[in-house]
Amino acid sequence: MSYNVRGTFTANIEPLDHTPAEGISRFSLEKQFRGGLEGVSKGEMMTAGDPKLRAAGYVAMELVTGKLETRNGSFALQHLGTMDGNGRKLSVVIVPGSGTGELKGIQGTLEFEIAGEEHSYSLEYTLPQ
Repeated sequence: MSYNVRGTFTANIEPLDHTPAEGISRFSLEKQFRGGLEGVSKGEMMTAGDPKLRAAGYVAMELVTGKLETRNGSFALQHLGTMDGNGRKLSVVIVPGSGTGELKGIQGTLEFEIAGEEHSYSLEYTLPQ
């Protein structure tokens, strides 16, 4: 059975030192989720390209810990995003095998929208019976 929860989140993104190569940037991620998912996440993002020209890409991994509806545990999210003249493409999936606690076996996808200062998410997921 598939479930869907929605809510809002805040994000703190800070640059990190020690980039792997010129033209690649690293950032720490910290988020606070509210709504159907109540929790925090920590992770790291790498970017390349020129966002000012709307031509860039990023990858990220973050570990989310908290309560998903009535279940406690954690899971990892994997991000893959690009933007160019054709628009934005983004995929955020729950990493297989990353669920812990009452979220063991979780699978799913996350979509988010950023409109000005407002950040919202929609998480579609399944759990084993």
